[in-house]
Amino acid sequence: MIRVLIAEDQSMVRGALAALLEIEDDIHVIAQARNGREALALVLRESPDVVIADIEMPEMTGLELAAELNRQRHRARVVMLTTFARPGYLRRALDAGAAAYLLKDAPSSRLAEAIRRVHGGGRAIDPELAAEVWTAADPLTDRERQVLRLAAEGRSGPEIAAELRLSEGTVRNYLSEAIGKVGGRNRVQAARLAREKGWL
Repeated sequence: MIRVLIAEDQSMVRGALAALLEIEDDIHVIAQARNGREALALVLRESPDVVIADIEMPEMTGLELAAELNRQRHRARVVMLTTFARPGYLRRALDAGAAAYLLKDAPSSRLAEAIRRVHGGGRAIDPELAAEVWTAADPLTDRERQVLRLAAEGRSGPEIAAELRLSEGTVRNYLSEAIGKVGGRNRVQAARLAREKGWL
């Protein structure tokens, strides 16, 4: 029996996924989490074989969850299930240690197949996205991404500096670098372009 944990912030989607997977003879949903932080605690306590994670979740994203499990060398394999059909997100998911990347509009049978494949040590990646992932490299560093994300939320330079424990000058430098790399005219346009590519 493959023991699965579902991490998804939308309760209706989370419940539907659990119901679909419980139909499978060899898959058992052992836990459900509303955010990444709750999922991490449950993974460490319940030790599932496979974690299904949404990318965008409160408190800790699916990407951050996968990276933390990878850092801790946890045996659970991560399947990213998302609406984001963007090569940048796929590349970041793979870099974080995810074993699979599926889109939410795929047939439910594909999710069960992916769970079995990653449980057996393989990978499951949307083929069209896999072909695209190597064509558009993410130019942003992690720190540039953090600063640009906070700026896109409307935070001021001093607020970003305080949150990230950086000087205001350093924040300005990171923002300037990020805007230049993405090709935006300002922080708002840069954030929009980066989000469209899946870099933010």
